[in-house]
Amino acid sequence: MLRQGNRGRPRTQADLADRHRLYERSVQSPEAEVDFIAHRFRLVTGRDACLLREDFCGTAAVSREWVRRHPSHRALGIDLDPGVLAWARSRNKVALPAAVRGRCRLLQGDVRRVRPGRADIILAMNFSYWLLRERAALLHYFCRVRAGLVPDGVFFLDAFGGYEAFRVCTEERTFEDAEGTFTYRWEQAYYNPIDGRLGCHIHFAFPDGSRLDRAFSYDWRLWTLPELREVLAEAGFSRVTVYWQGWDAQGEADGIFLPAEEAAADAAWICYLSAQP
Repeated sequence: MLRQGNRGRPRTQADLADRHRLYERSVQSPEAEVDFIAHRFRLVTGRDACLLREDFCGTAAVSREWVRRHPSHRALGIDLDPGVLAWARSRNKVALPAAVRGRCRLLQGDVRRVRPGRADIILAMNFSYWLLRERAALLHYFCRVRAGLVPDGVFFLDAFGGYEAFRVCTEERTFEDAEGTFTYRWEQAYYNPIDGRLGCHIHFAFPDGSRLDRAFSYDWRLWTLPELREVLAEAGFSRVTVYWQGWDAQGEADGIFLPAEEAAADAAWICYLSAQP
């Protein structure tokens, strides 16, 4: 028998869903991300990284994957939201052995103000830093990142763009794995070309017809790559590299990101950047 929800109705798949777990399954690829940053760090520094700091860490999926990879790896995840950090700590207890878990520290705080010591790698992924909508705020954050790196440390971040990024639209993908089936919907609900402000939502839909609307909402500025490179340089980073994704024989993104100085004017793209002091 189905458990009863509010007002006596049967509980739906949306009622039972864990929005943070759905986010990890549909948005994040921590294994591929750790592969990329570990490899690129080794190429540019000639050594392996040990301490990773994940800013705006959310569920700390990348931090969790980082410490899982090697006994010398340590991670620090920083986020302002105590609720998602509580979820991350609970997830770590399930996903990581106790000895490994001890190398993944989570800290509640503003990434622009905390001073947790210097890291080999600092990450700001999933466009999280776009919540800093004013140039002065972004510059201040980048300066704090530079101060938080060891002398040969590397800052990694991502960005998206293309002419579709500047319009109101919705796209969706269906995911099916051992944990179940659901549809992920990405909605760009608002864009102001005068100040670059971008409002987005993530919705989830389930086979029983139920929905989890606005599971996550974002009030961002759509930063362009020239703007980001200029602000990073102003913050004191001497070398900024853009990594562009290639295409396979079927015309699909191949997931391989390589350094680039020129790229096609695609409708939609995602890229990585690295910045070195």
